[in-house]
Amino acid sequence: MYQVGDRILYPMHGAGVIRKIEDQEILGSVKKYYILHVPCGDMNVMIPVDNCDAIGVRPVETEEAVREAIEVLKQKSSEMTGNWNKRYRENMEKIKTGNILLVAEITRNLTRVDRENRLSAGEKKMLTNVRKILQSEVMLVLDIDEEEARQMIEDAI
Repeated sequence: MYQVGDRILYPMHGAGVIRKIEDQEILGSVKKYYILHVPCGDMNVMIPVDNCDAIGVRPVETEEAVREAIEVLKQKSSEMTGNWNKRYRENMEKIKTGNILLVAEITRNLTRVDRENRLSAGEKKMLTNVRKILQSEVMLVLDIDEEEARQMIEDAI
């Protein structure tokens, strides 16, 4: 179980700091929730303590892993299917893993496709989301602000 002050990543929303652990009654059932503050976008997210493993919650990465993710952003784009719907599903599965290197790969690939105006509306939204996920972890691990993290990612791509 994580504690207040721990830095964790919620794969679909990004990295943040646990501000509180509280009981909430939802649909007549009382459960414990982490209240996670995600600095990128200044958002609070409730995460059910019982479901953390199932949804892929993990501690934030090391500085070395974040630096490795930045290197992934600099690499040549990996091959992706031309079918946007299939590509979207494949990328969504990668995001759900919470793997920072996969999130960096998706960020890099979709950013480059977006620069050529070839992203569907769904993929544009996905790109915005993966950038925030990556940016939030970079911010917390390297102890930099949102703009510095955004610029670091942009410069690497």
